[in-house]
Amino acid sequence: MGRLFGTDGVRGVANADLTAELALGLSVAAAHVLAEAGTFEGHRPVAVVGRDPRASGEFLEAAVVAGLASAGVDVLRVGVLPTPAVAYLTGSLGADLGVMLSASHNPMPDNGIKFFARGGHKLADELEDRIEQTYRAHSSGEPWERPTGAGVGRVTVYDEGFDNYVAHLVGVLPNRLDGLKIVIDGAHGAAARVSPEAFARAGADVITIGTDPDGLNINDGCGSTHLQLLRAAVVEHGADLGVAHDGDADRCLAVDRDGNEVDGDQILAVLALGMREAGTLRKNTVVATVMSNLGFKLAMEREGIDLVQSAVGDRYVLEEMKAHGFALGGEQSGHVIVLDHATTGDGTLTGLMLAARLAATGRPLAELVGVMERLPQILINVPDVDKSRVATSPEVTAAVAEAERELGATGRVLLRPSGTEPLVRVMVEAADIEQARAVAERLADAVKSALG
Repeated sequence: MGRLFGTDGVRGVANADLTAELALGLSVAAAHVLAEAGTFEGHRPVAVVGRDPRASGEFLEAAVVAGLASAGVDVLRVGVLPTPAVAYLTGSLGADLGVMLSASHNPMPDNGIKFFARGGHKLADELEDRIEQTYRAHSSGEPWERPTGAGVGRVTVYDEGFDNYVAHLVGVLPNRLDGLKIVIDGAHGAAARVSPEAFARAGADVITIGTDPDGLNINDGCGSTHLQLLRAAVVEHGADLGVAHDGDADRCLAVDRDGNEVDGDQILAVLALGMREAGTLRKNTVVATVMSNLGFKLAMEREGIDLVQSAVGDRYVLEEMKAHGFALGGEQSGHVIVLDHATTGDGTLTGLMLAARLAATGRPLAELVGVMERLPQILINVPDVDKSRVATSPEVTAAVAEAERELGATGRVLLRPSGTEPLVRVMVEAADIEQARAVAERLADAVKSALG
């Protein structure tokens, strides 16, 4: 059996891969591991539990709550809220543990469990490993030590979480959004109530789509993975900005008034300049992944802002930020972390900060994102190859060197083995889309020939 925890918690098809028994067992294991680590020492432990609107979240939430309470943990059920809201409330309420049930941008049949440590930070890999080991040991017959009587956990519905989180979001904005018309696509997900409320309280004229979750329609033809509805709505209503979230609202993509997509790199560029102007861009540095568009890197160089690049994944962006005290980082996919105000990517906060920049400058989004030119990017997946040799194959190395010579300073090549599949990802950027495609196809052929 493979490792249960991936880069973003435990995820799979609900009631097939991710069962009620697994959710309950992992929750009990998490409580025991954190108790052994001393997290609960000297006080009665408390956990915050939230979920997105998926139908399966209802029974999985019940299983998680039952597991935690049976292990002696008091539970605050905050209901349907974004992942960053659960992280925020875990910190602001002084809870020992946060649990979020969501599969983010995945289709409705999937679901997932993500644990947060005290303060709302992602649980360390070492603790995740210990939770998994403990779960496996007990699922094969080793009995749990169980509290009884007054030692069992109590379960409370915490309705104040919604208002507390929205107040936090509005409270950290540098300026109001009065005069802006904004369309929000909530992906029929966890931000369906939160995001429109936050933008409205900040002063924006809000139009909503994708804000009627029924447990089955999350991410269905809407949200950050399907921008066509948002593009049309922004143009139809003559809005200044469109904001799209994913299912658990930890990411944000945008659309300008003409319906053009604005990705995470472009949002990062706009926020970086605004934060530098405000004096909040610590160490004059922004963190992005190696997959960020070359145009973003060139724009930061031109603007005199330092760029630190991490491995792909918002967890690696966050690790770099925390290790070196940086304030801003993110991914092309729209995971943007503003570390002074959030411990994880927060799509609603990102959208609010972007809108605040529009309001403060009085400039349209298309003009603000003009700070960077998004260079054409071609990505080809090469399947059924020995990905372990991609960095050591002389043939691949020679092909990459030839491609880099051809592209010069206006292009870039990146070969990356997949973390989950037997394939190599070939990414090429160039000033011209046809050149990027031709170089990428030659490299893909070289990888297939050398490693196939």
